[in-house]
Amino acid sequence: MKRNLWFWLYFIIAILLAIYFATRITMTFMGYGPISTVRNISISADTDNKDLTAIASAVGVASGTNAYSVNLESVNKRVLETPGVRESATRRLPNGNLSIHVYLYRAVAGWTDGTYYYPLSADGTIVNSPSEEKKPDVVMFRGNLPNDISDVTKAATNIISNIDYMEWIDNRRWNIVTPDGIIVMLPEDDPVAAIGSLVVLNNQHNILSKNIKVIDMRDSARILVK
Repeated sequence: MKRNLWFWLYFIIAILLAIYFATRITMTFMGYGPISTVRNISISADTDNKDLTAIASAVGVASGTNAYSVNLESVNKRVLETPGVRESATRRLPNGNLSIHVYLYRAVAGWTDGTYYYPLSADGTIVNSPSEEKKPDVVMFRGNLPNDISDVTKAATNIISNIDYMEWIDNRRWNIVTPDGIIVMLPEDDPVAAIGSLVVLNNQHNILSKNIKVIDMRDSARILVK
C-alpha cells in the first residue's frame, strides 16, 4: 500500500511538471514570459578598442522583440555585410537574448579613388568607412588589387614617404607613383626585392628626387631611367 502511494505521488508530480513545462514552452513561442523576448544583444569582437556601432545597427533587432521570431541567419548575414567584418557567429541564448561575436579584418594599407581613402586588409578588403584625408604612414593603392598585398605592403613601408600610391598593372605587376609623379615600374617576379633595391638606390643617389619621369626595374639585369 505504501509503495502504491509513492507511485501515485510521483506520477502526479510528473504530470504537474509536464504541464508546467509545456505551458512555459507554449507561452514562450507565443511571445509571453521573460525568456520569449530579446532584452539584450551582446556584441563582441576578436580585437579590443573597436567601434561596433555599425554592427549593432546592422543587427536590426529591437529590444522587446519576440526572441523566436528573429531569424538568426538573416541577422548573421546583415552583420557579415558590415564593412570590416570577416566572420561572425550569432546565437540565441537560453534567456532569449542574442549573442554576436565577430572576427574583424585588420587594416594594413589604404586604397583611394582619388577623392576618398579607404583602409584595406591584407587581402585587399575594404575594412572601414572612408576618410577625406590621406594618412602619411599608410601605403596607398589604386585600381584593382590582387588577393594578397601583405608582402608588397611591408616592403613599401620602407620607402613610404616617397610613395603617393601603388597600382596593380595588367593583373601581374606593380607600379609605384611618387608624390612628384615619377613612375617606378617593378618586375613581375620579385617586386619585394626590387623595392629593397630602390630603397638602397635612393639612399645612395637620392634618385626619387631627380627630375625624371620613369624608373624601369622590370629587367633584373639593369635599371632604365627616363
